[in-house]
Amino acid sequence: MPYHKSILLIKSTRWDKIKAREALHFSLKNCNFAQNNSKEDMKFGVVVFPGSNCDDDTVGVIQSLGYEAVKLWHKETDLQNCDFIIIPGGFSYGDYLRSGAIARFSPIMDHVIEHAKNGGYLMGICNGFQVLVEAHLLPGVLLRNNSQKFISKNIYLKAATNNSLLTQELDTNKAYKIPIAHAEGRYFTDEKTLASLKANDQILFYYCDQNGQVTEESNPNGSLFNIAGICNEGRNVFGMMPHPERAADPDLNNTDGLEIMKQLILQTV
Repeated sequence: MPYHKSILLIKSTRWDKIKAREALHFSLKNCNFAQNNSKEDMKFGVVVFPGSNCDDDTVGVIQSLGYEAVKLWHKETDLQNCDFIIIPGGFSYGDYLRSGAIARFSPIMDHVIEHAKNGGYLMGICNGFQVLVEAHLLPGVLLRNNSQKFISKNIYLKAATNNSLLTQELDTNKAYKIPIAHAEGRYFTDEKTLASLKANDQILFYYCDQNGQVTEESNPNGSLFNIAGICNEGRNVFGMMPHPERAADPDLNNTDGLEIMKQLILQTV
């Protein structure tokens, strides 16, 4: 093929991808997600600590859904009137002491905790989940993986319930392919708390295989009861170890995570 034609082909291919992506974002923004008027103006805040590395991914997904998202630096004491706070993945403060242990004492966290205790929505993803358990906003702890190794790969998870904002319209029979990237992701709690999580329907996600079967082999880190995500009793604070924001772009050939992120803008259950 002549050089000039090959360049035109490359440009055309890139342009098609850009237009396809724009079309997807437009459709996500304008299709009916059963939003009510109060949710149309919802503003998201993404907390950034030294070592956070998923803040841009998270902001990008929220904005692609047509909603405002701002970054909140950890030293700030103003949540900028955000309705929904997300603590993203990463390695806050280099994971010194324990993952999330130092970040929990950042100046902004007093206001994040107050926001949650007043009923505001709050979600922690991976390192964010670790921060939330350190702040005692979610029960349990996140221990070293049973392999004692950092794990970065795609896994499968399934929604355990539809009784939460984060899982309200997910297919509980579907296995969603979502990446994980952590060394301390093994969820653990005592028997009494586990019984309470079950009784109150607070378990949101289980690790499973590609067929949706919850098995010991499909558990990537040794988490108790294959737990991949939970919520608090008030059902306004959510934590999960897998990264849905990293599986929300058509260019990555995986948008399973987008299905989870879209739940945040749906009608409240």
